[in-house]
Amino acid sequence: MARRAVERELSRERILEAARHLFITKGYRAISMRSIGQHLGYSHGSLYYHFKEKAELFYAIVMKDFNDLALLLNEAAGKAPSDGVSKLEQLLLEFVRFGLNNPYQYEIMFMIRDEELLAYCRSEQSRCFDMFSALVRQHLLDNVYCDEERRNLPHTLFLSIHGFISFYIQDRISFEEIKPAAVSHVKVLCRSLYSRV
Repeated sequence: MARRAVERELSRERILEAARHLFITKGYRAISMRSIGQHLGYSHGSLYYHFKEKAELFYAIVMKDFNDLALLLNEAAGKAPSDGVSKLEQLLLEFVRFGLNNPYQYEIMFMIRDEELLAYCRSEQSRCFDMFSALVRQHLLDNVYCDEERRNLPHTLFLSIHGFISFYIQDRISFEEIKPAAVSHVKVLCRSLYSRV
């Protein structure tokens, strides 16, 4: 009965939100399950109903962020292009938008340096990149690109937009503030692809 009452009051989503905020502002190693519980106004024991340990909690945050990005990219792939951009350009711009408008999540997902934490991110990074690659390849014509190019182009595009995000993310610039530069960057990337057609 007590366990059900705690689960009703303290949802998994509230814990994830609080933990993400604390990991980002204070660092993963500086935060304990006790400090997350205190931040939420609960005993740390109540967190263990949802998560066995801090590492499991961190992984749940990573999973949620990658799932949010996957949902966004799939939605972008399903929408008709607008504002004079192609479908591929729209996909790349949505990736940039996610990175710049969610800098803390993006840093945890793609820029974390801690070896212990990287172990939790690698499989999700790989899954995300596979999905990104499949979406990009949908826009590459079979008779224009050889197999090697079709294999390598998504990686090249990913690295280029990741570099763009990484450059601007350090100053916490939103996508809207930098949108003209993002559109220009993406158009330059895609121009070489279209020139082959």
